[in-house]
Amino acid sequence: MSAPQSLSLQASDFELFDLPEQFQLDATALTQRWKALQAQTHPDRYVAADAPSKRLAMQWSVRVNEAYQRLRQPITRGAYLATLLGHPVNAEDNTAMPAAFLMQQMEWREALDEAQGDVNGLTQLADDTNAAKKTYLQLAELAFDTDKDIPRAVGAIRALMFIERFLKDVNQQLDALTP
Repeated sequence: MSAPQSLSLQASDFELFDLPEQFQLDATALTQRWKALQAQTHPDRYVAADAPSKRLAMQWSVRVNEAYQRLRQPITRGAYLATLLGHPVNAEDNTAMPAAFLMQQMEWREALDEAQGDVNGLTQLADDTNAAKKTYLQLAELAFDTDKDIPRAVGAIRALMFIERFLKDVNQQLDALTP
């Protein structure tokens, strides 16, 4: 088995998928490239091969799938890109956020507590939070791709991580109330 386009398993996800190293990606191109790489590397193509070739095919298939999963989601793509650019997000270790965002978090949490059992209230909260998510996605794209302000982009990604967790909580409550 030969490596896709003579890349190593250590190539960046962007290199592997032959995509520009940026936050905004063409989702269609990403998916098309994933399918092409899977067609080339899938272990089923190497059923009759020797053991080392089978092992390499499995490694490539896993590598391609992991890279695809990382790049297809904006938050994981942003965290990965920030790390590549020397500014890891470190969300587990660094919870400092701007005061305005902390206030917004508290307001959302209070609104979630108040909206328990209220489909309309939860739906409005989900809509508001999704609007904030869209804004932070735009901020991340601007910071990464236009301004090249990676620390600001990292802040947007960290905010998006919170928003995503919060939306999960809101949607769990909504799901419990709707048949």
